[in-house]
Amino acid sequence: MSSINDVCGTSSTASPAVIPTEEAFGYLLVPGDSAIRIPVVGTDTIRSGFDPVCLQQAITSRTAPGVSELILNPDAHVGYGAPIGCVLVSPTHVYPGPVGVDIKCSMSLLQLDLPADAINDRPVRRALIDAIIERLPTGPGKGQRSVPKARQISCDDGMKAVVEGATEEVCTALGVPPSWRFRCEDATHRGHDGTSLSLKSRLASLIDAGELPYLTEKLTQLGSYGGGNHFGECSTVEVAQTESARRAASVFGLKDGHVAFLSHCGSRGFGYALASRQFRLLQEQFQEQRIPFPGGDKELVYASVGTPEADSYLDDLALGGNFATMNHLVINSLVLEAFQQVFPGVTGSLIYFISHNFARQEEYRGTLSWVHRKGATRAFPAGHPGLIDTPFFAVGHPILLPGDPCSGSMVMVAEPGAERTCFSINHGAGRALGRRAAIRSLDQRTVDEDLDTHDILTNCRHYPRDEAPDAYKSFDEVIRSVEKARLASPVASLRARFVIKDAEEGRRR
Repeated sequence: MSSINDVCGTSSTASPAVIPTEEAFGYLLVPGDSAIRIPVVGTDTIRSGFDPVCLQQAITSRTAPGVSELILNPDAHVGYGAPIGCVLVSPTHVYPGPVGVDIKCSMSLLQLDLPADAINDRPVRRALIDAIIERLPTGPGKGQRSVPKARQISCDDGMKAVVEGATEEVCTALGVPPSWRFRCEDATHRGHDGTSLSLKSRLASLIDAGELPYLTEKLTQLGSYGGGNHFGECSTVEVAQTESARRAASVFGLKDGHVAFLSHCGSRGFGYALASRQFRLLQEQFQEQRIPFPGGDKELVYASVGTPEADSYLDDLALGGNFATMNHLVINSLVLEAFQQVFPGVTGSLIYFISHNFARQEEYRGTLSWVHRKGATRAFPAGHPGLIDTPFFAVGHPILLPGDPCSGSMVMVAEPGAERTCFSINHGAGRALGRRAAIRSLDQRTVDEDLDTHDILTNCRHYPRDEAPDAYKSFDEVIRSVEKARLASPVASLRARFVIKDAEEGRRR
């Protein structure tokens, strides 16, 4: 994810006005149009930390063609085109920018039938780290051939996975328990016409036109972590001691006082190739047809629903989404396999898999619209029509929110108040420092000692400074904002015991 230092440089732009209406809720006013108000979630501490460029991006995105709603979450910061940490709603247009290049970047949580004290000893955790990194490649470009015990996935099975998603047949072929597909926000994505045939045709046309070079190598990244802010984190579960939290935890399958594993990853090089190509083609079309970029920002290109351009984007979005789904499911099956190497006979079950970089068609306030969540998490509360025929209809679905290793992460559940944010909340803590700023300003020894003080191990020689806890906003304040705005409530805290990151990045520090 990017910040002002990475994208826009230093700006002296005066901050647009955020008008608080509650302790953790307010509106960003659009200059020159008093009828448009952008909902903003955040306490005074969060509001005062928003960068002016982030707020201006929100205004530009909200006033772009076809946009009917835009919501700014407490983790929001500067992104490409639209802010990271926003929700953009349009009944008539699709926007690649408010999805981003990591199509369906997501979270998943594996619950293990293993008591927390089983991993108290550091040698045990180190053995688990070793077993995991023998199976799971980390870092940009890394695939199955870079580690000795990776899941070997053929090109044919990989192509079937991106076309069909998490079907029973695909799960079985890739060594994933088929029952896990019922614990996915969306197990399968279809093409623009609602079929997988259009995706099969789309993939074939891209291959025939030579638009997906190194496809075989990209498909071998199924079952791998990327670089940057992607990670795997072994945690212990602490269920909140309220009746509603215990009820939700029981439905979710969370085990208080037990070990769980949280993963953050997306569609890897495959999704990046699809998304970056879509940006390029739409930007070229805008320039050729002299269509003005919203706010002069070429990252805010769009396509009208029903046009060939929109159909192509939605097909590519679905292909990338299916890759991300199967990537997470394979990751979790490999993590379980690693735990079983250290703890023979241990079992594990998938709690949930949920995205935060995607566009889905949802009915909102009586209108069927494309809801783009860029660094934002879906938050359907109990009784939401979208949860009919799922295990979560009576309580709401799990919301998986990563914080930072020292602050921990959170499992939450939506409250009815989430309706006013298009049934969405934040996707994590959100960056406070850009990557370059973090590397310049944070001391490596202090970063490493902070993790050691919290008894958190890692596979890195040095923990990446641009991913250090101090590079992010206060997770406690972000969660407090969500609670005070009555959007969601805590179900369980996740306390990190070790973290898997891109080890190559750690060695370069």
